[in-house]
Amino acid sequence: MLKRLCFVLAAALCLSPAFAGTDKNSIQMKGSDTMVNLAQSWAEKYMEKNPGAFIAVTGGGSGTGLSSLISGSCDIAASSRNIKDKEISLAKQKGINPYEIKVALDGLAVVVNPQNPVSSLTLDQMAGIFTGKISNWKEVGGKDQKIVILSREVNSGTHVYFKEHVLRKNNPDSREEFAPQALLLSSSQAIADEVAGNPSAIGYYGMGYISNKQKAIAVAKDAQSEYISPTIDNVLSGKYPISRPLFLYTNGEPQGLVKKFVDYALSKEGQDVVVKTDFVPVRK
Repeated sequence: MLKRLCFVLAAALCLSPAFAGTDKNSIQMKGSDTMVNLAQSWAEKYMEKNPGAFIAVTGGGSGTGLSSLISGSCDIAASSRNIKDKEISLAKQKGINPYEIKVALDGLAVVVNPQNPVSSLTLDQMAGIFTGKISNWKEVGGKDQKIVILSREVNSGTHVYFKEHVLRKNNPDSREEFAPQALLLSSSQAIADEVAGNPSAIGYYGMGYISNKQKAIAVAKDAQSEYISPTIDNVLSGKYPISRPLFLYTNGEPQGLVKKFVDYALSKEGQDVVVKTDFVPVRK
């Protein structure tokens, strides 16, 4: 792991934003924290096969990546949400033409501490918890403990997706928000760590971050529906109700090294990396 981080950081040091994309042998990719491990794995494998290429990968959230693409300070933005109309408008004002490429699928896992007896929730119960309407675990079959709500920060595509699809239930007129007491954490790993150490906590992140230190909740669309766990098969089949596509965005159709890298991500080998990092491939 240390070797990998040093290698990626060394590449990053070679690529200040001012020079991103000016060297045909280098790429700077920024964005989704959900996708950062996947993107780093792609970068490592690609650089192993192409020793003359340098690909730097940094996270910061989907919004950060798209902002960097719009400002011209990265070559590829990784995003766990679709680009917004206002971002497209701003990009065009700056002469940037965002081009969308779907590269994987992801299931959003809702997780609790393994000591928590609650193992399944409906979407309504989840919405109640994360908006603060349900504040004690005993209300959903757990212990008499105050619920500690964990969320990603607002620039996270994961935050946006969860709010739109769980809290607001895909209703564009809904104005539901996360409870004021929700703790906004900077990364999926930070949520994973907090859940691992806090028996009262609940959080969410891409299912690639699940470990034996957290327990993934089985989710049902309503009380009459089957409870479904976040697994690759359940996401691929469409049974798991909280799943989403993952994207790369470039300025116009990919060219040069950017095209070669994107082609690699969509290749059989690149999609095998998707599976190995616990996401769902868009190609087999």
